[in-house]
Amino acid sequence: MYETYLNLIATAHNIIVIQAENPDGDSLGSSLALEEILGDLGKKVSMYCPVEIPKYLRYATGWDRVVSDFDTSADLAIIVDTSADVLLTKVLETPGVRSFLETHDVLVIDHHMTESTLTFDHTMLYEEAISTSEVIFNMSKSAEWKINAQAAEHLLLAQLSDSLGLSVQSVSPSSYRIAADLTELGAHVSTIETRRREFMKKSPEILEYKGILLQRIEYFLDGKLAVVHIPWEDIQKYSDQYNPSVLVLDEMRLVEGVEIAVALKTYPDGKLTGKLRSNMPISEQVAGYFGGGGHKYASGFRVYESYDTTLQELLEATQKALNP
Repeated sequence: MYETYLNLIATAHNIIVIQAENPDGDSLGSSLALEEILGDLGKKVSMYCPVEIPKYLRYATGWDRVVSDFDTSADLAIIVDTSADVLLTKVLETPGVRSFLETHDVLVIDHHMTESTLTFDHTMLYEEAISTSEVIFNMSKSAEWKINAQAAEHLLLAQLSDSLGLSVQSVSPSSYRIAADLTELGAHVSTIETRRREFMKKSPEILEYKGILLQRIEYFLDGKLAVVHIPWEDIQKYSDQYNPSVLVLDEMRLVEGVEIAVALKTYPDGKLTGKLRSNMPISEQVAGYFGGGGHKYASGFRVYESYDTTLQELLEATQKALNP
C-alpha cells in the first residue's frame, strides 16, 4: 500500500520537511515526528517553515529546530498537512524554492479531503484521518519503522491538536487505537497537556483584548453565522503573544444558535484570510467557495478581496451550505 512512498524515502539521503505558512499543531508535530523517525533510519532531516513558529505552539519540544532557511542540497522534499498551493505562497516565493520543487522528488502527506492544487509535480499520500500524524503513524507501522518515545509524543501532540483532544465529530475508533499505541510507545497526554496549558497562559493585555474581540462579534443568517474581524493593526500588536482568532473562535462556535464561526483577518497587501469552525459539517464546503479547504468542521481560506466583498460572499456561501 505504501510502496511508492517508501521507495521515495528509501532512496533519499537528505530530506527537507516543509510546513505551510500557517503552521499548526498537526503540521509542527508531524514535522518533528518525521525528523525523529527518518533520523533513526539514517537520513539527514531539516525542517522548514517560511514563518516563525507561533509562541502558542512552542510547547512542542524541538520547535526551535524548524528554520526559515531552505536547504537546497536536499534530494527529497516532504510537504506535510497541506496540498493547497495558496497555503504555500511564501514558500514558493522564496528564491530558488519553486525551481527546487519542480526538479526534485516531492512527497505530500496530508489528511484533508480537498483535491491537491499544487502547481508542481508531486506524489500524494492521502488518507482520510483526523490528522496528518495519523497518516505518518500508519505508514511507519506498515514499514516497521521504529517510533521512539519522542516521535510518539510528537505524533500524539499533533493528533490531539487537530482533533481538539479527540473530541471532534470525525474521530474514529482507529484514532483511539492510534492514541493507545502511541501511549504504549512512551507518549503521555498529561505531559503534553501540562506544557500546552503553560504556553496557553495569557497576559492581562491579551485577556483585555479578548474582551474587545468578544464585543466585536457580529451575527448573521438568523444567528447561525458568527463573524469577527481582526484588522492588521491587531495582528501587529497581539499576534506575537497570541493568535487573535484562537482567542475567541471556539467560544463563538458555542454560542446558542450558531452553526459556524469565522474569523476574518485583513492585511495591508490586500490579503484576507478566513479561519472557520463549525458545529455542522460545512466548514470545508464554505471555505471551498473561496478556493480554500480543510476539515468538515475546521477549515480556512485566503483571498485578495475587500472585507465587505468577502463578507457578502461568505453570507452567500454559508447560506448555500446551511440550505443545500
